[in-house]
Amino acid sequence: MDNNERQKNLQTVTKKLVSITTVAVIFLAIGAYAARKTDSTFLVPIVFMFGLVGGFVSIQQRLPSIEADELKLLSESWHSILMIPVNGGIFAVVLMLMFLSGLIEGEMFPNFYRVPFDSSSCLDKPSCDAFKESVMNWFQYTFPEDSHSMGKLLFWSFVAGFSERFVPQIIRTTTSKVSGEQDKPPVQKDKNSLPGDAEKLQTGPKSE
Repeated sequence: MDNNERQKNLQTVTKKLVSITTVAVIFLAIGAYAARKTDSTFLVPIVFMFGLVGGFVSIQQRLPSIEADELKLLSESWHSILMIPVNGGIFAVVLMLMFLSGLIEGEMFPNFYRVPFDSSSCLDKPSCDAFKESVMNWFQYTFPEDSHSMGKLLFWSFVAGFSERFVPQIIRTTTSKVSGEQDKPPVQKDKNSLPGDAEKLQTGPKSE
């Protein structure tokens, strides 16, 4: 591929990215406006859109060093351009679920208002009406507990789309940790041993 053809493909891909990013920002603005007019937070769509925008920015940053064959493919296919940002949006939602579930916690990560769940109706009635209502309330009313947490959530949502390996690496690390815990042999305790003696049973008595 000569330089003129590469520049032409770069311009084509850039125009597509600008067009799609503009549409994404418009939908994000519409979602933010709709959230003001209703009781719902629309948090999942907003998180998805921030991941989407992060994916588009990631592609734009990589364009100058991208291989010629991949650049040509991107210039000829809308599907190829959309695939990475859509994955980024999905990863952003998955990351938010990790925050909500407590799998990822700390000062750098957002805290959320916890919507109460009621599963009592499932114990004696097949309809589970209260649980269904709790699920809908979770989708509609889950939100960060303060402005700092909201900023952190949007930042990490963008990162999830921008760095396409970020969330998959967290998933692999989490699953590896769980697999490692399951592979550990159970601790054998003596009948007369106390709970605090578990470490001694594994390591043996210390030499004096």
